[in-house]
Amino acid sequence: MIFTHPKFDPVALHFTDSFGIHWYGLMYLIGFLAFLGLGRYQVRHKPWFNWSNQMIDDALFYGALGVILGGRIGYVLFYQFSSFVEHPLDILKIWQGGMSFHGGFLGVLVAMFFFTRKYPQPWLKIMDFVAPLVPIGLGAGRMGNFINGELWGRATNADYGMIFPQVDMIARHPSQLYEFALEGVALFCILWWFSRKQRPIGAISALFLIGYGSFRFLVEFTRQPDDYLGLLQLGLSMGQWLSLPMILIGIWMWFRANTRQFN
Repeated sequence: MIFTHPKFDPVALHFTDSFGIHWYGLMYLIGFLAFLGLGRYQVRHKPWFNWSNQMIDDALFYGALGVILGGRIGYVLFYQFSSFVEHPLDILKIWQGGMSFHGGFLGVLVAMFFFTRKYPQPWLKIMDFVAPLVPIGLGAGRMGNFINGELWGRATNADYGMIFPQVDMIARHPSQLYEFALEGVALFCILWWFSRKQRPIGAISALFLIGYGSFRFLVEFTRQPDDYLGLLQLGLSMGQWLSLPMILIGIWMWFRANTRQFN
């Protein structure tokens, strides 16, 4: 069955002709609120992490800075470097779109390092607490991509697909929804189930790396490559090349964690 993208208005609430609240911004808000709510649940029900509600609030502040700064810088470096060299002030125009998950991920890693300066705990233990709180935000972000009609999929000859009229009249994979289902829903369920009891330090973080990296690598086969990059070596996209190290490092961490080498 072939559906047609509804071409949603990217602005959820209009206050004036030039000012309003964008759906994508609301998706970030959902991700941050989910982090707070789920984090407080973990504080109450997973005491082995030794966290407090104040730590949750501070982690959100540090993490939000890491996501926004890292996501934007990563997008510039990984996807549009030459364009921003020619127009450097465009780096500040975040409202025009352009965020990289992998850049945001690296930003969060750095932010949590500074977080450990305020709350002395092993960095990997901090990341184990944070990892299950992330997928809801990832899923919300992909829903924002779908509402905006961006990051659409490759053309498909299957019996199902979606036409994005803002692009062309060709049936395509709704890859944003695939990513919502895998990076958001499935990854959350896996990590939430796995973290229901105490695990070796680094094991939850390792599972996040393996899970996200694998899901992203697979979905990229249905996602339209960026026009300015296309497919790279071995016919893989930039997203796939950036996901491969996550998978490999995650596998390495998984074996080290389960042999208690991070304790």
